[in-house]
Amino acid sequence: MNLTSWDFSTHYQAFLMKTVPTLLGFSAALGSSFQTVYGVATQEQWKHLGESLQGRLHPATPISAPCFSVVNGQQVRRNESACREVQQGYTNPDFRFPRANAWMFPQSETCQRTLETCLLDSLNPDNSAAWVGKDCKQGSVSPYFIEVTGPEDVQKAFDFAKKTGTYLSIKASGHDYKGRSSLPGSLSLWTANLKSMSYSKTFTPEGGNKTHAAVTLGAGANFEEIYKFADENKFTFIGGYAQTISATGGWGQGGGHSVLSPVYGLGVDRVLEFKVVTPDGKYRTANEFQNQDLYWALRGGGGGTFGVVLESTMSVEPAMSIRVASISVPLNPENAHKFLSLIINETYKWGEEGWGGHMTGNSIINVNPLLTLEEAQKSVKPITDFALANNGTSVVEELPSWQAFFTKYVLSAQAVVGQPTILGSRLIPAALFTNDIGKDQVHNVTYTMLTKYGINPYIVVGPPFRYNYTEGTTSVTSAWRNSLWQIGFNRKWNWNSTVGDIERTYRTVTEVTQLARNITPNSGAYFNEGDTYEPNHEVAFWGDNYPRLLKIKKKYDPDRLLDCWQCVGWNGPADKRFSCYIPPYN
Repeated sequence: MNLTSWDFSTHYQAFLMKTVPTLLGFSAALGSSFQTVYGVATQEQWKHLGESLQGRLHPATPISAPCFSVVNGQQVRRNESACREVQQGYTNPDFRFPRANAWMFPQSETCQRTLETCLLDSLNPDNSAAWVGKDCKQGSVSPYFIEVTGPEDVQKAFDFAKKTGTYLSIKASGHDYKGRSSLPGSLSLWTANLKSMSYSKTFTPEGGNKTHAAVTLGAGANFEEIYKFADENKFTFIGGYAQTISATGGWGQGGGHSVLSPVYGLGVDRVLEFKVVTPDGKYRTANEFQNQDLYWALRGGGGGTFGVVLESTMSVEPAMSIRVASISVPLNPENAHKFLSLIINETYKWGEEGWGGHMTGNSIINVNPLLTLEEAQKSVKPITDFALANNGTSVVEELPSWQAFFTKYVLSAQAVVGQPTILGSRLIPAALFTNDIGKDQVHNVTYTMLTKYGINPYIVVGPPFRYNYTEGTTSVTSAWRNSLWQIGFNRKWNWNSTVGDIERTYRTVTEVTQLARNITPNSGAYFNEGDTYEPNHEVAFWGDNYPRLLKIKKKYDPDRLLDCWQCVGWNGPADKRFSCYIPPYN
């Protein structure tokens, strides 16, 4: 339903009269579990906002609401056909991406502290136990969202928030693993439909005089779309591994990386220009020639903090062929022990040769844009020999383009989503792979993860090890620049888990991440995939850059209209915005 003037007056005003007229909190009229919009906006102010946006202000309930007979304390008719659509798409990222009320990992849709949820059973979405006799709660899903089409929509939202105290959140693809793009009781700015893409062989940043081969992307353009566009236009875009991630959003602003990043740099290294609406209401161009401080902050400071980025321009590479090594062995403790030893011993050499990719305790899918096929086969021969001697498989091949690799190895292994999932990670310095003591430490951590915790470590070979970085040009932690690995992993919980179950899951993630912290005391973590309860997060995510980032945050957002969990300028867990997170236990 659109909030046109007619819709508002005939359908929505009565709803708002129940939910908005008081200060922040909960609406007794819709049950104590339904969190209203935070702030003191009047009915007239909401009406004016809806009319000014010409149908782009929408109400929202959780994605699974059609399956329930009680939604936010109100009896409703269960919508069988809509529920079936949700059940069929529940674990599919392509289903979740184009929906403003859906996240890839749906803890972001819930209030974890109070178990206010509206989840289906991700292992069996047809399981009626998830909805029979249950109340679908709003959780952390914004009650209203703006379908952003341009800077004016964002400017109106900032003005509205400043006048009324309404909280704002920003969402594109829903690949935010820490819930920073959801906020209970907020007005959401949804940018997923900004899908413009244009390619120029001679892009010149505004105010500059040097040209670049570059692609300009709207905030909603995702990697699957971008890679297809790049292939059609015969260039290579350096991007991430999941097809529904938006390149311009948190990935492009928070240190997003690629399996090609060891040679070609992080996403932030490749951004030439941002178009952004800052909380002071101004639509700005940020590049190395104007608003340079903002440009620096957006190149690593994280999304949802300094403004709403509507467009970014990133440098691209020529079309290229890629060598791929896909090798695996059956997973068991003996195989994992030897396999991890092998890849740890080979890692530094592989880094020098330009390999990037993903590895576990029993597999690698690595890519190389520099070596010939013969050189690549020779490079990974120790792993190939081990795999073939232990009932494993090995394919080392050349593919004609990134798109060919993406189609064969990424889309065909599409990740399942829809189950609450949390991540932990740590950047592993290259120095540890140069001596036996360091190698043993890395092996002990990864093998302990597998044997003690039942976690097969997910090793991302994505740090920009060979990239020719100019010191000080981005704001991510400098730990990226001297690392070879990012060790990551995830833990999940079920739709019917208790608060105690959820808290124990978070504690396990922190405990396992600490194993890696112990051997990397001066390193850091990837902002988008770090522990939700990362201790000393300012140092872990930004290192020495944090004081400068905080100063820039205060300059462009003096009224603190934007805030999110462990973001730059975070007001801390006691802020009522974060009342749905499990309280910190560090």
